[in-house]
Amino acid sequence: TMALMNNFTTVLGRALSGTFYPVLQQAVGFGSAFEGWTAHEEEVVYQVLIPLTPPLGHTFHLERDTDQQRSGRNFRVRVELECRCPRDHQGVNMLCFQHHPDVVRRRTQQPNLLDTLCTGSYLDVKRIVQWFCALVRASWQRLPQSRSWHLVLLPSKRSCNLRLTNGQGSFQVKVLFGVQRHTSDIFISSRHRGAHTPSIMWPETYAVAETKFFRHMARRVPQDSSHLKCLQLLAGVLAHKDFSIHSIKTIIMHLLNTIPVAQWHRRHFLLQLSDTLEQLRLSLEEKHLEHFIVGNQRLPEEIRLPPDIRRAKPPNLFHGLAQDPAAHSQAMQAYLDL
Repeated sequence: TMALMNNFTTVLGRALSGTFYPVLQQAVGFGSAFEGWTAHEEEVVYQVLIPLTPPLGHTFHLERDTDQQRSGRNFRVRVELECRCPRDHQGVNMLCFQHHPDVVRRRTQQPNLLDTLCTGSYLDVKRIVQWFCALVRASWQRLPQSRSWHLVLLPSKRSCNLRLTNGQGSFQVKVLFGVQRHTSDIFISSRHRGAHTPSIMWPETYAVAETKFFRHMARRVPQDSSHLKCLQLLAGVLAHKDFSIHSIKTIIMHLLNTIPVAQWHRRHFLLQLSDTLEQLRLSLEEKHLEHFIVGNQRLPEEIRLPPDIRRAKPPNLFHGLAQDPAAHSQAMQAYLDL
């Protein structure tokens, strides 16, 4: 999967050379398929995030959305044309993107990013998805994988969803786009948040940091550790219930970060399964489950967080249950059904 995405970004990078479209960085795999605990599904879905950086003559500025009616932390990406004039002589350079955009456009025969993938001054998720999907269709035959796999693009507004099939089977790749916050493992991404996510809204995502945590723990736990088996079993059961698999994942991440690693040996599997379910029960009863990444002062040093994320108060993932007695009763019943 990562070889496929790296081939795509290499081929597309060559095609985009000399243009003023976003620069595609190396794809980052995240989520259950890369963490080793996918629930039993007919078709594995690999999730990847392609970081975007501004092209020559452009800059990205992240603006936090202050609308309290929307859940989570959301951003907009304001695109600005960059001044390339000599210092103290603004406007003198005829190839300055900021002061002479029409001249640059005429000489390069290329539109700037504001002309193509923005709504107003803001990077537009849906336009980026349409642009990338068109590039994938145009470039597929140039990839070595095209000789043994059949590609179909599935409809989606905020991601580019690929299904690849051959005689032996099939899998999907869900491609999201993001902008890295500083030099951290936190991104703002094109994933949807709710049914009507505005096209210029980029929700903050912690999925890359979570996957990095699982890779960190894989190097520390016993070789036959039970944590992934525990997570996979519960995810498989919960997949058929109205229950958040991410809440189970969060509990197991908290336990991995506190229980001595030797206790995750497979001979302790039933004990760890029991501990996870007990922690879920307590969290449901208290209607409180702290976010694993935001505000966690005990993360491994290799997981890089922006200062505001590290200092923040951990959000309560069960806040909705505290506000909605009916939802809380339903969640408790789903737990008892386990």
